[in-house]
Parts: sequence; C-alpha cells; structure tokens
Amino acid sequence: MQTLILAVNKPALAYAKAGVAFYEERLRPLGKVEIRYVKEGSANDVADAMLRASEGYVRIAMDERGMNWSTRELEAQWRSWQMDAVKRVAFLIGPADGHTEELRAACEMTLSLGRHTMQHELALLVLLEQVYRIHTLLAGAPYHRD
Repeated sequence: MQTLILAVNKPALAYAKAGVAFYEERLRPLGKVEIRYVKEGSANDVADAMLRASEGYVRIAMDERGMNWSTRELEAQWRSWQMDAVKRVAFLIGPADGHTEELRAACEMTLSLGRHTMQHELALLVLLEQVYRIHTLLAGAPYHRD
C-alpha cells in the first residue's frame, strides 16, 4: 500500500530534520512511504493544496480532535485497508492553526496523536515513528508491549 504523508513546509528545526531523515531511511526497505510538503499560506490555500495532492487516496486528517488510537488499533486499521485492497492512504498534517473544517469533512477519518496540541514538525516525527512501527509489526517483528 502506498502511503503519503503531507505536511506544511519542510522541517526547519534540527531535531525534526534529523528525525525525519532517520525514519525515511528506516522506512525505505519496509514499504512505499512518501513525504510531500505543501507551501505555507492561508488555511484555505493549504487545505486546497493538500486535497489536490491527496486526490485518489484514503485521506486521514491528523488533528487533536480525532480518534486517539493505540499502535495496535492503528495496525488493525492498516490490516483492514490491506484486506479491503486499499492502494493509497494519505495522512494530512496541517499548519500551526490546524486544518479547516472543509478539509476535515473531505477526509475519511480524523486521527489524533494525543489530546494535547503538538507543534506540526513534532507531529510529523511522531507520525513517522508510528508508520515505521506499523510496518515492522506487519513484517512480523515482535512488539515490546505484547
């Protein structure tokens, strides 16, 4: 399954740059994961760019108001997508002010990385870690929580 992660602007903070590079390298042999960045602008411009870039994908808005799943729940959803022959999934990380209501309504699902507000560069890094963890679980790696 092709996975697209859309975020606003490339990370500028050193820890985020290093973390994104780290997970990109780890994900490379495990599956098709692409990160694309949209240019920062008005909330509507960002939403329009994200919706255009994710056309044809199952869209997941990353937002603190979304469902707060465990790693195993996300893994179960991933397996469900595979069983349903879903070919493309896109995770959308919004700008500092979050997603527009229109973007959230256009998404099939809204997920949260926690109830707290998170800086979007950190959200990208946390999401990449979870995508990596899901791919290792799908490949049969042991999970330390079992």
